[in-house]
Amino acid sequence: MPSPRPLRADARRNREALLTAAREAFLVAEDAHVEEIARRAGVAVGTLYRHFETREALVAAVYRQEVAELCEAPAELLAQHSPDEALRTFLLLLVEHASVGRGMGEVLESIMATDSPVFEDTRNEMALALEELLTAGAEAGVVRSGVSGRIVLRALGGICGLRADGWKDDAKEIVTILYDGLRYGATRRG
Repeated sequence: MPSPRPLRADARRNREALLTAAREAFLVAEDAHVEEIARRAGVAVGTLYRHFETREALVAAVYRQEVAELCEAPAELLAQHSPDEALRTFLLLLVEHASVGRGMGEVLESIMATDSPVFEDTRNEMALALEELLTAGAEAGVVRSGVSGRIVLRALGGICGLRADGWKDDAKEIVTILYDGLRYGATRRG
């Protein structure tokens, strides 16, 4: 099967504008309409549907983009911070990521009910990003070894999945507890 043709420059700009507008709209309202998203992006609704067949496809694309950007962070964080501080910062970024996901809640839930590979793929990507940070921390002796990225992600997922007022502040506090637990029993090297 031949690979898809690359988008023309104007089509690429329109697609990026739609993704940016959709992300902003979903941060504000879970029920953002495609007409509003197209208007924010400065394109016609038909242009939106040329790029994304359904609203769910748009949500999935926004979500994948969010996760891709999030998963680029570990290398940058490790270059700027100690491994334990990089891990703490990334855990807080995961909480921020959850607030975007919460803005798309209903549609993400409908995607989860299908055979969409979005969630399995993105969970794996986030777990691998966490693994990178956990490994760096364990090698530096500032984070305990033997904890997988998938386990840490599950711990955070349970907290961030709550739909109660104040969840984000609670999640940040729980990140502190989780972070302290990940450092407990670490064997400093050197």
